[in-house]
Amino acid sequence: MLDANKREHTSSYYAASQRDKETFPQLEGSVRTQVCIVGGGLTGVSTAVELSERGYDVVLIEANRIGWGASGRNGGQIIGGYGGSLSSNRETTDKQLGEGATDQLIGMGLECVDIIKERIEKYQIECDLKWGFLNVALNKREMKGIEEFADELKEQKYPHKTRMLSASEVKEYLGTDRYVGGMADDGWGHLQVLDLCKGEARAAEKNGAKIFEQTLAVEIEPGETVKVRTDKGEVIADTLVLGGNAYLAQMAPKLAPKLSKYVLPATSYIIATEPLSDELANDVMPQNYAVCDQRTALDYFRLSADNRMLFGGVSNYSATAPISVTKTLRSKMLKVFPQLEEARIDYYWGGRMGIGINRIPQLGQLYPNVFYVQAYGGHGVAPTHMSGRLVAEAISGDMDRFNIMANVSHMPFPGFGFLRQAMFAAGMSFYKLRDMIG
Repeated sequence: MLDANKREHTSSYYAASQRDKETFPQLEGSVRTQVCIVGGGLTGVSTAVELSERGYDVVLIEANRIGWGASGRNGGQIIGGYGGSLSSNRETTDKQLGEGATDQLIGMGLECVDIIKERIEKYQIECDLKWGFLNVALNKREMKGIEEFADELKEQKYPHKTRMLSASEVKEYLGTDRYVGGMADDGWGHLQVLDLCKGEARAAEKNGAKIFEQTLAVEIEPGETVKVRTDKGEVIADTLVLGGNAYLAQMAPKLAPKLSKYVLPATSYIIATEPLSDELANDVMPQNYAVCDQRTALDYFRLSADNRMLFGGVSNYSATAPISVTKTLRSKMLKVFPQLEEARIDYYWGGRMGIGINRIPQLGQLYPNVFYVQAYGGHGVAPTHMSGRLVAEAISGDMDRFNIMANVSHMPFPGFGFLRQAMFAAGMSFYKLRDMIG
């Protein structure tokens, strides 16, 4: 169920329930544009919206369907923050990236969520938006991490309501005894992420952007203008944006080989139950918040608009599919909610996310007119929108905020090919073991 049909959406709950099932055309022949965007996930469509709002002529090409990759398969959780750990160490970050960089990054961490909220309102995108998020802890070590994060938010003057929770107070939000505490946050939330992605693509199209699906980019010819060869045509552009993330190397290995050593794919899986009765849904998640625990290979879950439990986890770093995903995820779900024992599993699916060594999004330029964005580390629904804005600002001539991220130093993964992936998996096994020990 990871890539069952490499040109159509995987058989996920999101694909089955998406509101807009109309497709975009395939590119045939040659087209000339100001900006070509490769990748129809949230990075690509968000960049297309930003640029089309600024009056640019934009062509976006997607190898499969809009939202086909992680952008249309993830947990649908809107989690703020941008730049990973950079905003947690003011002295080091400002020294490396310039005075005031930390404050800029803190602001971007709020702005990325605001972009989603404002865009949904502006373009009337129907995507089951619901505010409310819960960080939960399985042990004292994890709870200490949440407390430290809460202190950071307070220091940063976080504008949204938060609430620290004891084990008993967690039960106001979740019908389970599994957690020792947590933090509720009204500034984050959840939605039907494929509807969001498709809705933003329609917004860009409404603004004049041209969008093509089932159009595989296979080669770049850089120069004063950039030529992107596709399987059935070509795009000639003044500027190119690469937004393929974990799928870029897989779909077009010759497209950007310089990027592949800095990002590796990891896979996460989700199951969706049948619709729960209102009584049962209220029993397991009375506040209808999205939830994440604190482990490296974390559990994440929420209710859909039609009361299905969407439960994700089983992160895989070895590039091989685990055996019996549904059985494993169902067992994990029942550890949290044993009252779902009789709930039927209607869907299961997986998707790849791009991971960098430092878990910080990678933004940069391969050439003066070729931009790239990748490596959200499984935390991309909101940050993709910030990246789209930064790239659009840079193309428009304002490089200041883009350069903060472009100047971050990223290390390549050691090794080559399969060995590189194997070393990555071995390293992540240490953190999984630490999570098990507590």
